[in-house]
Amino acid sequence: MTKAELVEDVARAAELTKKDAERLVEIVFESIIETLNSGEKIELRGFGSFRVRERGARRGRNPKTGDPVDIPAKRVPYFKPGKELKELINEPNAGATSSGDGGSTPSTPTGAGGSDSGSQTPPLM
Repeated sequence: MTKAELVEDVARAAELTKKDAERLVEIVFESIIETLNSGEKIELRGFGSFRVRERGARRGRNPKTGDPVDIPAKRVPYFKPGKELKELINEPNAGATSSGDGGSTPSTPTGAGGSDSGSQTPPLM
């Protein structure tokens, strides 16, 4: 989902104009960014939490030349999903309203090879 699609969903759900919905989405994003920049943690019950992690300076390698490269310390945003979000994502019918391929088990074997399902069992013929 893109930001534009999110704005459309918010406008439709809240019966707002796209301009008002876009401003609402911008306010939420700005608030999250400002809170993380000030070093605070954001907890959204049932959804998850955002926080900033500190990464120390380290020595890396340039993959092209193999030369050592100093990588400076930095702060990176981190999202940890909440228990309820994890449960909603892993429900058997979680992908039913989307493109239909989000379910955990296919209803009919496709035999199309190249599947990334992680299964070790070959498809039945």
